Formats: sequence, structure tokens, C-alpha cells
Amino acid sequence: MPRPTGRVLTLLELLQSGGTRTVAELADRLGVEGRTVRRYVDQLIDLDVPVESVRGRYGGYRLAPGYRLPPLMLSDDEALAVLLGLVAGRRAGLTTTEQTASETASAKIRRVLPKHIARRLDTLLAALSFTDQPGDFDTPDAGVLLTVADAVRHRRPVSIRYTDRDGRRSERTLHAYGVVAHAGRWYVTGQDARIGEDRTFRLDRIADARTLPGSFEAPMGPGPAQRVLSGFATAEYRHAVTLRIQGTVEQIRAHLPAGIASLAEYAPMAGEDRAAERWLRVELRAERLDWLPPVLAALDRPFVIERPDELRDLVIALADRLASHARQA
Repeated sequence: MPRPTGRVLTLLELLQSGGTRTVAELADRLGVEGRTVRRYVDQLIDLDVPVESVRGRYGGYRLAPGYRLPPLMLSDDEALAVLLGLVAGRRAGLTTTEQTASETASAKIRRVLPKHIARRLDTLLAALSFTDQPGDFDTPDAGVLLTVADAVRHRRPVSIRYTDRDGRRSERTLHAYGVVAHAGRWYVTGQDARIGEDRTFRLDRIADARTLPGSFEAPMGPGPAQRVLSGFATAEYRHAVTLRIQGTVEQIRAHLPAGIASLAEYAPMAGEDRAAERWLRVELRAERLDWLPPVLAALDRPFVIERPDELRDLVIALADRLASHARQA
């Protein structure tokens, strides 16, 4: 039969799973009477675990927000999931403040892991490989991230101090629609209230965020992630590229994702065969063009370059080089 201390810890684990638990439910799970459940609750309260009583027909007990995190009861699989999440987050650059925060969190959990779970984790990490090199990203301040997220949730304007990629500093009022993690960085997208246009900002370039009075209505249409990707695809760069590619959205997106290019249906011109496999118009912006010919070759679909002529010359030059290499014995 479990010792009383073990039942108290089991009670804590049940409460940590969320929601309100009735006395009858807790008594049944613990195999004790109702008055014993109340005694166990008193023991948790004595340990400064913030348990509150909920009155009424569907009342019982639940954990209230406390001034410190109560002891966590993790199963084997839960512990592995948390640690793997920390490893993957560090690898992808999706951490806040300093890298040491996730490292110290991992160390604290590993310190209390049972030996057999620690061995399983070490075995998994030893066998785990990544297809890309770890990124070296600037991480956002945790306070800024949480303030912006709170403004998103409650639809409150937020004042930010921002430094752009050229080092120019400005203070803006933002109606933030959402926080987006993309390619190892954190972004916030929303309307810049001063100019009335949608903008996307890197969170690690925000030095300070302060919630303002008032509220706003979120716009209809694409979600925050799609807005960020569309913003990347239409950003101002040196070259504006327009292509027509014959193929499916899936075939094109495999080589030109939404963060790089935008796709639209191509309406055939007069005299063109409308029954043929459909073509899609692809538009993108690029600072350089030399990476595009190999992408188009890898795509291996019929395409037409509408602009710029410089890209057509680069594709022809690549085709000539490949043909020359292929002729060599």
C-alpha cells in the first residue's frame, strides 16, 4: 500500500494536470476517504503549494497561480519530451535571453532523472543527428517577448523601441497580430499605427516593449504566419523576378517556399491551350540572382522567365556549363 507521502505527491500530480478535481474523484484515484483528501490538501498548503478550494456543485480543488513553481511530477516520457524540446529549441535558435537559460534548465531536470531514464536520453542524443548546422542567432529578451505576446492576446497597442538592420532607431506603436517563429528567429507582425500599414519586426531588435491603453480589432484574412512569409516574399530587394512555371503548387513549393516566393494562377493568353497542364506565376525578390538557376534546374519543370533578362542569361550560362561538363569523357 502506498505511503501517505506518496499519496500526497500523487495528489499534487493530479492537480498539476489542470482543471478542478472533485473530492470524490481525488478520493477514488488515491484510494482514500474524502476527509483524508482534505488532510493531504492541508499538507500541500503547508508546503506553500497554492491549492485553492472551489465551492459549488462542481467544486473541489485546483492549483492556483502561486508565487513560485510547485514541484513538478514528470513521467518518463514527459521528462524525455521536455529535454528533447530544450535541445531542439537551442538547435533551432528558438530560445530567449541567453543560451545558458535552456542549458541550466536541462541540467536541473537531468540532475533528478532516474538513472535508467538518463541512460535512455544519452542513448537517444548520441544517435540523434541534424541535417543543418546549429545557427548563431540573436535571441529576444524574455520580457519583450512576453509583453508583446500579452498585447497580442488582449488586442492592446504596444509601444516598441526598434533598431532596423541599418542601425536606425525608432519608437513605434504597434497593433500586434501575432508572434511567429521562423527559420530560427522570433518575429512579431502587426500594423504600424503611425503609417497605417502592416509591418514585421524581429523581436531581438526590440529594445523595450510597453503596453498602452486602448484596444484594436484584428483584421480578417491571412494569419500571422502567412503574413510574415508573404512579407519576406515581397520585401524590397535589388531584383524583382517573375516566372511562369508549369506544375503543381507542391512541386514548386518544394524548391521555392512561401517565405521566398508568392504563387498565383496564370490565366492563359489568347490562343494558348487552356486544356494543357496549368501554369503558375511565381514572383519573388532577390538581392542576388546567382542562386536561382540551380533551383530552376533542380525543379525540373518547364518555365518561362518574364523578368529580368539578367536571370535568363545566367540560366543559359549554367546550361552551357552543364552541357560542357557532360561531354567530357
